[in-house]
Amino acid sequence: MANTHMAAEAVKAATGSVLIALAVILAAAYIFATLARRIRQPAVIGEIIAGLALGPSLLGLLPGNPTEALFPAHILPYLNVLSQLGLVLFMFGVGYQLDISHLRGVGRQVTAVSLSSVVLPFALGMGLAVLLFPSLDTPGMKVHDLLSFSLFLGVAMSITAFPVLARIITERGMHRNRLGTMSLACAAVQDLLAWCVLAVIVATVNASGGWPLARMAIEAAAFALGLNYVVRPALTWLFAPERRWAGAPVIHATLVIGLLLCAWGTEEIGLHAVFGAFAFGAAVPRRQIDATAPEVPERIEQSSLLLLPTFFTVTGLSVNLAGLGTEGLVMVLAVVTVACVGKFAGAAGAARLTGATGRDSVVLGILLNTRGLTELVILNVGLSLGVLDSRLFTAMVVMAVITTVMTGPLLQHVYPRAAQLPSVKHGENGSRSTSAALSLEKGTHERA
Repeated sequence: MANTHMAAEAVKAATGSVLIALAVILAAAYIFATLARRIRQPAVIGEIIAGLALGPSLLGLLPGNPTEALFPAHILPYLNVLSQLGLVLFMFGVGYQLDISHLRGVGRQVTAVSLSSVVLPFALGMGLAVLLFPSLDTPGMKVHDLLSFSLFLGVAMSITAFPVLARIITERGMHRNRLGTMSLACAAVQDLLAWCVLAVIVATVNASGGWPLARMAIEAAAFALGLNYVVRPALTWLFAPERRWAGAPVIHATLVIGLLLCAWGTEEIGLHAVFGAFAFGAAVPRRQIDATAPEVPERIEQSSLLLLPTFFTVTGLSVNLAGLGTEGLVMVLAVVTVACVGKFAGAAGAARLTGATGRDSVVLGILLNTRGLTELVILNVGLSLGVLDSRLFTAMVVMAVITTVMTGPLLQHVYPRAAQLPSVKHGENGSRSTSAALSLEKGTHERA
């Protein structure tokens, strides 16, 4: 009985601390997001900076270390769970909104841009790893293998922040036009490739032999086939408009249960949970849901927006800008330069070579250089694996913020809102309206 009473008191104390921490996180995220909008930055930039500001980089520098008081060690596991829940809910919304029908006729470009904007930054990242490896704090790392470190840094340079990019594109009204959809498709392909390579690195670090890798590939293939040939037809039947009993409550419960199970499934396979949620969102039959309960996916996505700031704060607790020093600043400069050159040159160059207009190529380069949320996920994986030391982790987080902050001003200069492509509208037969004449496909096939 005494142990039960002590456990109950501990849970009560943790609950109170978590509630206070969440209140502070959400208040800071709201304030910084509002400030970000006023300087024409996406709200997510403010939320990321708010998370960093609540950590040792700013709040922790004040007398009494308020960061440690607000976020004691015993509540961090609870905050981690909430942050992961926010990620999977948001990634479901991203997958649900991705309309691949706009990509007809530009598959070659998607493939070329995706591969080029992964291979080039990956190669540059591996080269930078060779230069940085001697200066790392190897005693504080679990992995002291140059190859593992080089592969990981290559992956970290290759990533595009798919969720953050989706929010930027949505806030700018680009999510319904060909260029915005193509950017999301390229980012999805890139992130999938990067996560596959990361899975290989994780398996190499944590397991021995080739069987774990083979098993992961088999399970991932089975998961994808099951979604496409079992889950999607079942949901299409269940959500059909003639099923009067399948109203909003049934659809809401089914979608939430499905995305959580799929997120768990990919986590068990060895991939990140966000890919399961995204894949489930992409597999959901949109036509049936839009006809029956279009408000349900919006509710799910809105729930995620309340939890994502928790993830940014959890990451910010591991970042200490004050501890960078001169050598750390050099790391930041090197990392930012390699990241921008590799991503922009890879994406814009491939788009131009495959027939995109000059402006569209530049826009793709700018958009795919966006990092942030997915980059932070990758970096947290590297930190937990012991592939990164704390100083390089901080430098990489700074790079993620800088490359994301750059996107808005550069995009506004090259592709102002007044010049953005009109939304592609579909009639009942699924055909595109005449507004699609200004799509990327026109720029590809009717160049002067």
